[in-house]
This record gives sequence, structure tokens and C-alpha cells, in this order.
Amino acid sequence: MQSQVSIERRPEVDASGLPQELPGIIRQILARRGVQGPEQLSLTLQSLHHFNQLTDCEKAAERIGNAVLAQEPICIVGDFDADGATSVTLFTLALTAMGAKHVHYLVPNRFADGYGLSPGLVNSAVEQGTRLLITVDNGISSFAGVDAANAAGIDVIVTDHHLPGQTMPAAYAVVNPNRRDCPFPSKALAGVGVVFYVLMALRTWFRQMHPEHPAGQLNLAQWLDLVAVGTVADVVPLDYNNRILVQQGVARIRSGACAAGVAALLKVAGRDQTQIQARDLGFTVGPRINAAGRLDDMQKGIECLLAVDVDQAHMHALHLDELNRSRRVIQAEMQQDAERLLAQFKQSDQQLPPVLAVHDVSWHQGVIGILAGRLKEQFYRPVIAFADAGDGLMKGSARSVPGVHMRDLLERVHTLAPHTIKAFGGHAMAAGLSVPEEQFAEFQAILSEVAASWVDSDILSRTLWSDGELSAADLSVDFVQQLQQLGPWGQKFEEPLFDGVFRVAQQRWLKEVHLKLVLEEPESGLLCDAIAFNVPNAEWDWQPCERVHVVYRVAENIFRGESRLQLMIEHLRAC
Repeated sequence: MQSQVSIERRPEVDASGLPQELPGIIRQILARRGVQGPEQLSLTLQSLHHFNQLTDCEKAAERIGNAVLAQEPICIVGDFDADGATSVTLFTLALTAMGAKHVHYLVPNRFADGYGLSPGLVNSAVEQGTRLLITVDNGISSFAGVDAANAAGIDVIVTDHHLPGQTMPAAYAVVNPNRRDCPFPSKALAGVGVVFYVLMALRTWFRQMHPEHPAGQLNLAQWLDLVAVGTVADVVPLDYNNRILVQQGVARIRSGACAAGVAALLKVAGRDQTQIQARDLGFTVGPRINAAGRLDDMQKGIECLLAVDVDQAHMHALHLDELNRSRRVIQAEMQQDAERLLAQFKQSDQQLPPVLAVHDVSWHQGVIGILAGRLKEQFYRPVIAFADAGDGLMKGSARSVPGVHMRDLLERVHTLAPHTIKAFGGHAMAAGLSVPEEQFAEFQAILSEVAASWVDSDILSRTLWSDGELSAADLSVDFVQQLQQLGPWGQKFEEPLFDGVFRVAQQRWLKEVHLKLVLEEPESGLLCDAIAFNVPNAEWDWQPCERVHVVYRVAENIFRGESRLQLMIEHLRAC
């Protein structure tokens, strides 16, 4: 019941605007991803879009600046994922460095409080004497929470990047590149990216209004590692602006100029800090921070990032690593449950619906998002996984595929049957919602109706887009390093995939799940190491054969000081 996969090669495009000294295949790779000239290869901070294009950004900066000068108690309200955790950490560190002496944070508990700024959190802020409340990575749909803060005499600044509804909360300022009246060119900023922009505006406000204040001279680049982690972990598109933020942050991490917590998380994950790429943040640091919010309390992730002492940071990182291991076990059990449930369609000769909505009473609320993502990859269609949330509610986490805008789809369901969804929000590719338990069957029926008209069968056909076949000369460490320098690669700026036919020279299993191959390039006889991870869960069945058609990424494998090319297999089939 796994998805069918086709392999297509990207067409040739006009790459004449790129430097001619670059190899032809490199120019094609860049041009296919929208890079048109050499200026787009320069990922310097000076090339960032200006904060004055971000609606309400300067208004927010002025209010925060006056709060810092007056030593008003400031409360940062975050979210329980890595983007939210890095956002809270960034604001806390920066405002403290600017001289604010009364900065504290609150993060809703996923299980007790739900998402976003709630009246309950406002009550906690009131008890702490808060005069200014700043939301990070949330708030655009927190109408009741903002109203409660206003009633208590607390100004609210919303910093968020989630898509707004028809109206916005009545906050003092709303900084969100996706609000309809915002001309900011980069709509893809993560929550932590929005925070960084507010801080740039705040520093400029101090320079202009209080030039003698040390906040005007603060080096904000010292926290770009946090911006990189939150941006990559939230899987937002890496447009030019985000590529700058991520590249600058990754460079700081490699040089050792990063938070002790980030370094500690990389260490417990067994990654060489000096060699990391952007994608490593999404596979190592991000999941360990997220594990705190999924299984326990995101405060543990934030305290790891805030830690100054190396030993303390390492202790926090070990705890987060343990939580992440527990999350993996829970996730594996849930995925087996879901696959058994979906296997019933095959037994009854039913077709899988275009959008899957799955639920089990035993599932863990904190892991349903990852489960939805795994099932989406396996069956290549949008998936909503639900867990019981108590009080007659079911919490759902949705993950989509390109071509199906998940938040818009849920909005359509809500329009047709508003009683079936209590609350929802999110992006094109990911969303969250709450459904009354007694309305779940009706929700599924309406969802199926909407999906039938929204989701084309072509959308559910997975295509792996290859940048073509590499010559024996390009199958080298030098080529890999050149590609790395042109990164960061990520969402909407995809790391290149290549494909070609090889002879299988050797094969063996690692830990019974990872397939290690030695592949021979047929024309030159060049031998290449290759590895495919988690083969039992792959979209293809491995059968020993002499020749294979392989789709792969190229990577540099450094072992005992020796650097070698390694092909990272994404897909293969026997020839």
C-alpha cells in the first residue's frame, strides 16, 4: 500500500545569468531553483530585506524600547515547538542584553493549555505583574487571550508567521509577514525570523532615539544560530531571505560561536559541530527540542538553549535526548497501529481516500504530528492524525503534500460544517485542529467530500525530480564541497538529487535495517560507497541484483580523518 514513485529529470533552463566559471551542472542546479544572477549567491546580512517593510514592526519596536527603558515587566508567550522555543530564547537573551531586568516567559503546556495565548496564560502573566506581553510563533488566532490582556491593562504585541483568518486580534501591534496588508517580500519567515526582525528594528530605534544607550550597539548576529535552528526545524521555505539567515547561523555554529545548548544537542546526537549542514539541524537539534514539548514541558528545551554553563547545557541536552528516544518508541508503536488500520482498506479492496483521517484512543497527543508526517510520506497523501484530548475533544495534527493547502482545506470544511471543528490554524503543509468527539464521524464525511473535489489524482503521484546523471569526474568530494558552499539547502530550495545506473559490486546490512552498497560507475569503473537508511520502511523492496537505477544525494563521509564520497540513496530499483 505504499505510494507509486516515478523518476523524472528536471528540464534544462536558462542559466546564462550565472557565472560562467561554474560548471554547467552547477549552473543548472541553481537556475532550476530560481537563482538568476551572481548577486543571489551572496548570502550576506546586508542583503536581508529591510524591517521597515514589515507592517507594525517599527511600532512594536518603539513600544518594546519604551518598556525596556521604563523597566516594565515583559512576558514572552511562546509555543511548544522548536521554532517557539528558539523565539522565546532569542527575545529573552536579547532584551536582557539590552538592559531589561524583568523579562520572563510562559509557554502553554500542550496537554493542559492547548495552543497559543489563552485567557489562562494571561492570568498567569497578570500574577507576575506583566505590563507588556509579546507572543512569539503564535497569537494571530488568539482573540480571547488578547482581549483578556487588554481588559487587564496589558499591551500585547503579536509576532507570528501563521496564516491569519479574515480578522486579526485587537493587539497593540501585529507583526506577521502573512497579514494581508503587509508588503514584506519574504512571506516565509519562521516565527524566530520575525523575532529577529523586531530586534533589528528595536536596535535601530535605540540608535535613533537614545544613541547613548548600549542597546543600539548590540551585535544581534551572535544569536543567528537560534534563528537557523528555528527556521530549519519549522521546515519553512528557504527563500533568499531565509537562506541568508540560515547560512549565517550555520556558519556561527561551525565556528563554535553558538549557544552552549545548541552545541550540547549536537554533541549528544554524535554530530561534528564543525562539519554540520543546515539539514543536520532539522534531524538532530530540532527533534530533541521538540521532544520536550511533545512528551513533557517545552520549558526544558528553552532552559537548554538559555544555559550559559557548558556542563549545565550538556545535562539538559542529555535529558532532551532521552525524551527523543522515548518519542521514537511511542511513534513506532503508533505507526504500526496506523498501518494496521489502513491495511483494512486493502483487505476490503477499498481505495485509500485522498485525505486520510486516522485515530486511535491509545495515541499520544504529542506525537501525532510526527505520525501524520510519516504516514504522509509512506502513502503520499495528506494525513490528519487524531488523539483524545479529554473533555470530549480530539486533537488533530495534519501534514500535507504539495498541491493541497491544508489550512484552506480545513477552512472549507469549517465553512460547510462549523460545528465539526472547534478550532484550527496553520500553514499550507501543516495544520492543527480540535474536533468534538461526537462530531468526528461527520467531520470525516465532510472532509472526504471536500477532498474529493480538491485533491486531483495527479497530486497523489509522487515524483522524484533528479538534476540528472553525474559523470565520473563529478562523483568526487570536491563536487560535494562545491555543492555545500552553495547551500543552505532545504524546503523549496531542495538539495540536488541525481540518478544513474550502477553495477552492485558489494552489499551488506548494518543493524539489519540499513543497506550498505559499493556501486560501480559502469563507464569508468569508479567504485562509490552508498548507503540506504531504514530500508524496511522504504518505498521500494530490496532484492539482490546485479545492476540498479539509483536516485541519490552526494555527501562527504569523514572517518578517522579520511574524507570520501558517499551516495545517500533515496530510491532504487533493479534494472
